Amino acid sequence: MKFNTKTIHGGQIPEKGYGAVMPPIYQTSTYSQSSPGKHQGYEYSRTHNPTRHALENSLASIENGQFGLAFGSGLAAIDAVLKLFKPGDEIISTNDLYGGSYRLFTKLFEKYGLKFHFTDMQDLNNVKSLINLKTQMIWVESPTNPMMSIVDIKELGKIAKANKILLSVDNTFATPFLQKPLDLGADIVMHSATKYLAGHSDVVLGALVTDNKKIADELYFIQNASGAICGPMDSFLALRGIKTLHVRMARHCENAKKIAFYLESHPRVEKVFWPGFKSHPNHTIAKSQMTDFGAMISFTSKGNNYKAAISIVENLKIFTLAESLGGVESLAGHPASMTHASIPKDQRELSGVVDSLIRLSVGIEDVEDLIEDLKQAIG
Repeated sequence: MKFNTKTIHGGQIPEKGYGAVMPPIYQTSTYSQSSPGKHQGYEYSRTHNPTRHALENSLASIENGQFGLAFGSGLAAIDAVLKLFKPGDEIISTNDLYGGSYRLFTKLFEKYGLKFHFTDMQDLNNVKSLINLKTQMIWVESPTNPMMSIVDIKELGKIAKANKILLSVDNTFATPFLQKPLDLGADIVMHSATKYLAGHSDVVLGALVTDNKKIADELYFIQNASGAICGPMDSFLALRGIKTLHVRMARHCENAKKIAFYLESHPRVEKVFWPGFKSHPNHTIAKSQMTDFGAMISFTSKGNNYKAAISIVENLKIFTLAESLGGVESLAGHPASMTHASIPKDQRELSGVVDSLIRLSVGIEDVEDLIEDLKQAIG
């Protein structure tokens, strides 16, 4: 089954009750039993729910994995992955990553004895130098948030396997439409399904996919024991979003390409970060592991001026100034004061998240309108 078909049919089975074409919303907390412990596959919705189960099957299908898990948020999904480890274990992470991930790593799990190393993974020697006997996992974003750095997932997979450690990839920005980390050697794929997978800015949800049964069994235990699951209505909305992922992503990418080249030629724009440029440091790797270059773009204005950046995002009319990304509507954000505010300023700036940086999530509107909006806002 090819990808576009998988988004609609992948992992799904016919509804047995009345032949519903769409999986119903099973808005129930519990299920009747004919005798203690004898039920029809479902006993309590924290453990299993038919709507969530349909979503989890879909997630596994589109990522070419066997096991999918859905959570109450992307951070809840990451939290479950980190609970695979014990005090004293070490994790190597990209230094340019979502602020919420950094906060979870450093403010919560460091207290419980996990040690994190943050490094620029565009140079794989940086990763190799940090691996030791206590290293248990490499955590990757590619493209990274918000600097759009590209990490060679396939080569990292080889490094991880040679050292018998896990490779986990946050695939939120790329989505399985553009990139399939499990095929490249990853052990776990994570999504903030709030973003492109659900696609309509109306649900908060996280996802994990793996092809490894041992890992899956541990994660299912953590999911049930910790209870950070998503509800049936959110599961339904995310599943509905996945069914149009392929057509949305094609338009997202088409629009982003035009906007990236527009910004690159703008006299008041200092630098544009987008992996589709041949000048991007790892453009060749992006081209080899992605089918297109995504719809996330970051840029700085001339002079690297904080006030100028704030003025631009406040003056946008069609782009909405808001947290998050990946919806059908175009969004703009100021990472230093929004998504990455939880990262100390000196650490932010080391990875390029300066006060003048603006991040765009390019939607599926008419691109001419989006360009006109940027033109009037930048001046």
